[in-house]
Amino acid sequence: MSTHEPPADRDGSPAPTGADSLSRSAVVSGVVPGPGGEGSGPGGDPRADAGGAPEGEVASEDESAPESENARGDESAPGDEEPGHSRSRDLLLLVGICLLALLLVNAFVARPFSVPSGSMEETLRPGDRLIANQLAYAFGGHPQRGDVVVFDGTGSFLPESGGPTGFRDGLSSLGRDLGLAPAGNTVYVKRVIGVGGDRVTSTGPGRSITVNGVPIDESSYLAPGDQPSSVAFDVVVPTGKLWVMGDHRSASRDSRDHLGEPGGGFVPESRVIGRADWVVYPFSRLTGLDRPAAFAATAGTGGHGEQG
Repeated sequence: MSTHEPPADRDGSPAPTGADSLSRSAVVSGVVPGPGGEGSGPGGDPRADAGGAPEGEVASEDESAPESENARGDESAPGDEEPGHSRSRDLLLLVGICLLALLLVNAFVARPFSVPSGSMEETLRPGDRLIANQLAYAFGGHPQRGDVVVFDGTGSFLPESGGPTGFRDGLSSLGRDLGLAPAGNTVYVKRVIGVGGDRVTSTGPGRSITVNGVPIDESSYLAPGDQPSSVAFDVVVPTGKLWVMGDHRSASRDSRDHLGEPGGGFVPESRVIGRADWVVYPFSRLTGLDRPAAFAATAGTGGHGEQG
């Protein structure tokens, strides 16, 4: 048992016998001396604090470290960033994601093209911007009679390039596929008249073109004053290929002009980039490009025109 005088409280009065000085942990936990002694627990148990835990186990703070210093230390913890820097980083990330999505859509889904000539008037005019649907013939689909298609004319309207393909050529091709570079002078837009297996014929001016013996009424899309064809021809379209013609027949170099060439004027389906589905600019000409009803008369006549 201690024999020295008990310590005095702050007002100069002696502290209760057996009382220890309040620890910092007790003050933080909100323990207030009660009538029965130091603790506020039942019976004045000095071991009880506001949370019911024994004194000395409530907190492990170092009394020599003021709260203000601890708080300042937390505010300057490593890894904290200025709000402006965080917003800039998020904005750059968002822009990058948007650009990547645009490139992927451009390369695999929908690709824009500019119409350079009047060979498809009045359906398409020079300067029109169209969107080619690159998924139209994906997953086993095939071009159908009446579709307006965008295709690479290499090997059909143009001879195959015999030179080796270098790094620059490959880079240019990738840029065109992603829409980062102009399509070039090998890309054409025409209307499909016959598909693989079809017999397409014309007897010349003043007569309709026939597909498998069925005359086609092309008045809904031919340029005003144009004949269906001023050239007589009679062809059978090979499997996997297309017979294509422009809507402005008197101003279009199409399959008719390449009859005597190695490709015979037939366009391989594998060269089709997509189906022209929309004119998006100028806004006054905003419209969809639907398949003309005239080709419904050829259904069930043979060929592969009934494939999706």
